[in-house]
Amino acid sequence: MRIELEKRPDVSKLFAFVSPLLALVLTLVFGAIMFAMLGKDPVEALDAFFIEPLLEVWSLHELAIKAAPLILIAVGLAVCYRSNNWNIGAEGQFTIGAITGSYLPIVFYDWHSPLVLPLMLILGALGGALFAAIPALLKAHFNTNEILTSLMLVYIAQLFLDWLIRGAWRDPKGFNFPVSRDFAPEAVLPAIWEESGRAHWAFIFAIIAAVGAWFMLRYTLKGFEIVVLGQSERAGRFAGFSSKKMIWFSFLFSGALAGLAGISEVSGSIGHLQPAISPGYGFTAIIVAFLGRLNPLGIIASGLVLALTYLGGEAAQLSLGVSDKVTRVFQGLLLFFVLSCDTLIYYKIRIVWSRLRGGAA
Repeated sequence: MRIELEKRPDVSKLFAFVSPLLALVLTLVFGAIMFAMLGKDPVEALDAFFIEPLLEVWSLHELAIKAAPLILIAVGLAVCYRSNNWNIGAEGQFTIGAITGSYLPIVFYDWHSPLVLPLMLILGALGGALFAAIPALLKAHFNTNEILTSLMLVYIAQLFLDWLIRGAWRDPKGFNFPVSRDFAPEAVLPAIWEESGRAHWAFIFAIIAAVGAWFMLRYTLKGFEIVVLGQSERAGRFAGFSSKKMIWFSFLFSGALAGLAGISEVSGSIGHLQPAISPGYGFTAIIVAFLGRLNPLGIIASGLVLALTYLGGEAAQLSLGVSDKVTRVFQGLLLFFVLSCDTLIYYKIRIVWSRLRGGAA
């Protein structure tokens, strides 16, 4: 006996449209079961996880802070995935962007100029793009699997950050703690509405990036090229499109947005470099991209949903006393059900019975 997936001749447009919502509902159902198994009231637990973080204005600001890097990274990943290039190393590009963008406020900390912040953002995006260029180069010219190379580079980036913060960039007045100097006011990303909360301009960058990517994919020749090469490389070659150039474009684009997210997070939310600057935004953004159906506008909504799981996880730890790993469980469940629902909508399961030689069943 073997199990095969057979493509459905007719796919329900309704189910294809509501697939992310169905995945979200299934995640909530199984999340409630998980809380019940932990001895917690499921209703109370889900309320703490998904409702309480939305009841205060300051909490909405925190939601925007968490959503900004997820949306920025996921928009770049969506372009990559739609072109059939699988960048799994956005977490590393996020980290390198934070490092390169922090060069000015750490090394030239006495330089106070309005140019500091714009140059930081440019350097962050450039650093992320150059780090993403490594798997692009390996795939385009050596046919190396980009999933493996981009993923392994994540650990190099994280270890490089740790080495810097414990060495050359450690704050000499930081009592030997592994942190850099605090950024000067000129190097801090300003808040959007400082009177009501600390949400900063990274969220605006994320919205602009999502709308810009949506416009590119829908109305430009480059967007058409991405879609064609993503669906059929052979058809793209007949149209005169270069798959190698698309590899470079998609990786540089996604790396730049991940790098911008990295320096925005460090400059706007943390205020200095430290060994841990991300709770896994680069990996969670993969879920955001697929939950948003690789549509930049859909990614805005899915980014807010996944950001809510971070806030809800922190609230659940305080009010229910559960582990911080509950957040990862919810995110894993959501990715599992997104992929499962899409698979069952586009394919049907077929069981093939085979007989052994000699007539035995």
